[in-house]
Amino acid sequence: MQSDRHESGPAAAVRTLLPWTSVLLVLALLWTGWVFFSRHRDIVEAQREAAERVARADQQTLSQLGGDRLTVLDFYASPGAIHRGTHVSLCYGVSNAVSVLIEPDLGSWKPAISRCIDIEPKRTTSYTLTAKSAKGQTETATAKVIVE
Repeated sequence: MQSDRHESGPAAAVRTLLPWTSVLLVLALLWTGWVFFSRHRDIVEAQREAAERVARADQQTLSQLGGDRLTVLDFYASPGAIHRGTHVSLCYGVSNAVSVLIEPDLGSWKPAISRCIDIEPKRTTSYTLTAKSAKGQTETATAKVIVE
C-alpha cells in the first residue's frame, strides 16, 4: 500500500527551495559573467585606443625629428655674443646622421638630437656644422659667435 505521507520539516523546505536557489544561482552567475565580460571589453578597447595614441605620438615625434632623412635640427651659440675669455655653448642637434664635423677647430663629434659643447673663441667666428648620413648625404648649418 501506498502511503500519502506528506513530508515536513527542514528537509522538505530544502527540497522545495532547491529549484529556486538553482535558478537564482544560474542568474547570478550569468550576471557576474556579463559584468566581467563587459568590463574586459572596455579595458581591451581602452588599451587599443591608448596604443593608437602612442603610435600617433611616435609618428609625430619621428616626423619632427626628420623622419628617415638626414636633418640638422638646430645649430646655435648661447649666448651669441661674449667678451674675450668667456665661454659659450655651441649646441647642435641632428637626426639620422652617422657623423658630425664642426669647423673651424672643433673636429668630429658624435651625432645627437641635442648636445652642447663649451668653447672659448678668441675672436668673432662663424662655425659650420656638417652632418653626414650613412648614404653619404650631407647637411650643413652655421652659427656665429661674436667676441667683443
